[in-house]
Amino acid sequence: MNDSADRHVPWLLWPFYAVWRLLTFILGIIGRLLSALLGILLMTAGVSVALTVVGAPFGVPLAALGFLLLVRALF
Repeated sequence: MNDSADRHVPWLLWPFYAVWRLLTFILGIIGRLLSALLGILLMTAGVSVALTVVGAPFGVPLAALGFLLLVRALF
């Protein structure tokens, strides 16, 4: 299979490759953190809306969406 560890990077291009890998790592971490924070925010908003009887049809799916975002951020 094609894995990034199997590729040979020429030594002349290695600094650019290292900077690119660092940027993708940083953006991946920031994306996970934002996803986790958004998931927690949506869960709390969904639960608070679901506590009202009228807003329950909107609050339960909102809380479920927040839970799924939080699970995606963790795994």
